[in-house]
Amino acid sequence: MSNATTPVELEGKDLPAYCPNPAMPLWSGHPRVFLDFAANGEAKCPYCGTAYRIKPGSAVHHH
Repeated sequence: MSNATTPVELEGKDLPAYCPNPAMPLWSGHPRVFLDFAANGEAKCPYCGTAYRIKPGSAVHHH
């Protein structure tokens, strides 16, 4: 289930982000978990290990 080799890149407008994301196949699902991005703009799903990151230069709006 993991996409650990290539992080899923998100724009600031995609926040708050969650996993599994809408592009993932239904069969690979797990409970939805909202991602907590570190100061470096990266997060990792605690269930499947999929890595996410905010695209460089993307404006992040706090919710």
